[in-house]
Order: sequence, then C-alpha cells, then structure tokens
Amino acid sequence: MEIGLNQSSTDGFILLGIFSHSQTDLVLFSAVMVVFTVALCGNVLLIFLIYVDPRLHTPMYFFLSQLSLMDLVLVCTNVPKMAASFLSGRKSISFVGCGIQIGLFVCLVGSEGLLLGLMAYDRYVAISHPLHYPILMSQRVCLQIVGSSWAFGIIDGLIQMVVVMTFPYCGLREVDHFFCEMLSLLKLACKDTSIFENVIFACCIFMLLLPFSIIVASYARILGAVLHMRSAQARKKALATCSSHLTAVSLFYGAAMFIYLRPRRYRAPSHDKVVSVFYTVLTPMLNPLIYSLRNQEVMGALRKGLDRRRIVNHH
Repeated sequence: MEIGLNQSSTDGFILLGIFSHSQTDLVLFSAVMVVFTVALCGNVLLIFLIYVDPRLHTPMYFFLSQLSLMDLVLVCTNVPKMAASFLSGRKSISFVGCGIQIGLFVCLVGSEGLLLGLMAYDRYVAISHPLHYPILMSQRVCLQIVGSSWAFGIIDGLIQMVVVMTFPYCGLREVDHFFCEMLSLLKLACKDTSIFENVIFACCIFMLLLPFSIIVASYARILGAVLHMRSAQARKKALATCSSHLTAVSLFYGAAMFIYLRPRRYRAPSHDKVVSVFYTVLTPMLNPLIYSLRNQEVMGALRKGLDRRRIVNHH
C-alpha cells in the first residue's frame, strides 16, 4: 500500500501484525486468543475475590489486586486491536489510537515493574519484621506504594507518548509489529531520533534496574532471615509466600530486559514480536495463576465462593 511522502504527520499507520493467514499462524492466533481469555477471566476473578473476601484484605493482596488491574488493562490495550486487524484484514490504526497504545503500554509496564519491586519490600517486612508489619505496612503506606507506582508509570507514559507523537512520520507508514510499539514506530520517523532513543535506553535501564535492585536487596535480606529461622515449617511457609512473587518477577523482567536492554545490532523485529506476546498476553495470564494456584488463602476464598453459590442454587 503506497502512501505519499507529502502526507501529514497526523494520518494513521499500518500495523503489519505478527500472524499471516497460514494454517500454523491460525493455530497460533487461536492459542493467543485462548490465553487472552484466560488472562481476562483470571485477573477479573482475582480482583473480585480479593474485594469480597475479608481474609484477603491485607497489604499483599491489595498489591496483588492492583497488579491484576494493571495486567487487565495491559491485555486490553493491544490484543483486541490485534485480533480485529487479523480477522477483518484492516490493518490501519489512527494517529490518536497509536498514541494511546504507546502511552498506555509504557505506563502499565512502568507501573507494574515498580509495583513488583515494592512488593518484594512488602515480603521482606512480613518475614523479617512480622511483629512490626501492621505498623510498617499501614493502609497509608500501602496507598503510597500503589499511588507512586501508578504515578511513575503515568508520567513516564505521557512523556514518551508526547515525544514520540511529535516526530514527523512519512513514506510507507508500516509498523513492523502487532501494536504501536515505540521502537518500531521510531524507525519510520523522517527525523533523526537517535538522541531520544539513547534517552529512552537510559530510562529503560533506570526503570528496570531501580525496582530490580529493590527486589535483589529485599530477597538478600529475606534469605538471611529465613536461614536464621529455627522451625522448618516457618522456613517452608516463608519461602512459599516468596516463590510466587519471584516467579512473576522472573517472567516480567526476563522479557523486558530481553527487549529493551539488548544492543541495537542484535535486535530483530521477529524476536521482539514474539517476546512482546510473552509479556503483553502470557505474563498477565500467568500472574493470577501463579498467585492463586500456589496460594491456599486465594484457593480457600474461591472454594468459599463456590460453596456459597451451590447453597444458593440448592435453595
């Protein structure tokens, strides 16, 4: 599709997508849609359970409900548009739509990264200072942690969205991705974007390494506290509460570091697209599963809810 060079910067873009209409890709597309549906249902269910069950009204589950909310918005930012483009064959996205995708994506990834980091601090306080936990993790502290995570992501998302959308774009406006991913979009700018890309690279290092250093420091202290525990049962319980969080952290940071911290010469659009599917769809699906299936309190709340439903249906 040929687009003239004299087009204004506010015209839309073409998203090349990740799937062709081959048999294999149809199977892969169906798999992504199943994962998307599970992610949607899993996160809504987790938020609902945490909201209705008083036993889950603790700092850890409050953070978890916010993490689920971030995951929920993240899967809805890119996947429905990708599915609509694939099924209808219309691959265009408006300039405003593209800006919104960039802003939301950067905001949610930034917020989630910081929240995962601060959740490690919560686990550290719970294990190392159990008697002071209600004071150290008061409602005010919890709201400050969640508020700062959201604020950090929103400010970052707005800045990057405004800068990226002020660059002039011309020629073939084909984005080699399934959503308006910032680095893929910058390749289409008719102006040198290298300074901005270097600034973004520095920001990514800071955004990934700041929460990551909180996580490493917290877990080093947790490990020390666990090793000093006399009871094997207490050690087991402490490690169980941390294992879910560590699994979620590994998935999120592994994918994010692979995409944003690799030298430019090693980047291939095909790799980036696959890894983007991993943390825009797969991680949001796995998070509620990791936290619920490995957690007796969440499973207990779910059983309680199902039992109540059965009693109501009986009557």
